[in-house]
Amino acid sequence: MNTPAELLPPRCEVLIIGAGPAGSAAAITLARAGLDVVLVDQHAFPRDKVCGDGLIPDAHQALAKLGVLSEVMHQAQQISHLSCTSPRGKQIDIEGTLAVLPRKQLDDIVCKAAVVAGARMFAPLRFTQLIEEDGRVVGATLSQGTHTKSIRARWVILATGAVPAALTAASISHRQGPSAVAMRCYIKNETMANQITKLEVIFHKSLAPGYGWIFPCGNGVFNVGVGVFNTGGGLFGHRPTARSKVADTNLRDMFDKLSELSASANKLIQGGIQLGPLKGAPLRCTLEGAQLSRPGLIVTGEAAGSTYALTGEGIGKAMETGMLAAEAILLGPTLDDTQTRAHYQNQIDALRPRFKLYERAQIFSIYPWLADVVIWRAQKSARLRQRLSGVLNETSNPGQLFTLKGLVRLFTH
Repeated sequence: MNTPAELLPPRCEVLIIGAGPAGSAAAITLARAGLDVVLVDQHAFPRDKVCGDGLIPDAHQALAKLGVLSEVMHQAQQISHLSCTSPRGKQIDIEGTLAVLPRKQLDDIVCKAAVVAGARMFAPLRFTQLIEEDGRVVGATLSQGTHTKSIRARWVILATGAVPAALTAASISHRQGPSAVAMRCYIKNETMANQITKLEVIFHKSLAPGYGWIFPCGNGVFNVGVGVFNTGGGLFGHRPTARSKVADTNLRDMFDKLSELSASANKLIQGGIQLGPLKGAPLRCTLEGAQLSRPGLIVTGEAAGSTYALTGEGIGKAMETGMLAAEAILLGPTLDDTQTRAHYQNQIDALRPRFKLYERAQIFSIYPWLADVVIWRAQKSARLRQRLSGVLNETSNPGQLFTLKGLVRLFTH
């Protein structure tokens, strides 16, 4: 699958930089339509990727559209509930269509599907700069060690993830800092395999404005991690304290606190074997922080900020935006370049209201005492549990719950 860089062709119709979920989803869509697609990545596949590895319903839908859901589910740990623990130890189980599959396996499946569809994959190749003529992007320069290669294309899709270096090199970055940062490791503890069978999320004031998680991957392996969001506003518009800034947070300290706050995490970590080091990564959320296109260039996936605030889930939306980028390019015979870019912009703009609602719902992690209130009420209300399940499954509006009006309704309905 990783074709040697020296065989890179001099040109193609679409060059996709980044072979993660967004880039591979775009490659599958374009290659199946018969376009000449070249897909490159700075790492040879399969490769590790720092992530929570959780697949919520939007990821299932995107994987089904790409035709790889059954293969993913064959390898994934399928799960029926998300368990939320509040600062006072209250718990509630939320039903959902869920699964966990390490990104090393998931990304490899989707990338291989792109190659099967007809895309040509070259790795490892690092993006260094765009090639421009008369104000339009017409290709890119790529490097492998001290050697450089250039390839020209009618369109370039940038799907390089949250790290801002590629966005800066492409002159489309509006923000260097991440929206959030997360850290995780894998713990093997076979004795806990039958005890932790749900996705577990732990809220506590010591972890605010973030949370911890324990996600079972199968075969006695668990993804254990913490994340913190760089919040821009507090409860009902009031700014939170300075400690909410990502730059002020020590993720290793947060990870150590998780084992103190969660009995499950403590038993898992103390009795288990850590598989590899703790690894951290940035996140880009809320479809902000980068220009979505330039003449000849489209930005997609987490490079475009496709991760949800509150949940930190970005796999499904990355694939969705990748497919939207491909579909805009496929309209090329009926649209000129400006119209193609405008079509993509409009499709992404249509997603923004939901992203904003999840950003508003982030008060749940900024103010953990709200978790106590919501979980306490949900323990008594089947209707509220159904609404929480709807937030997870994207069938109900999170803004109707995590707002002043929504919180008042907790005590009046």
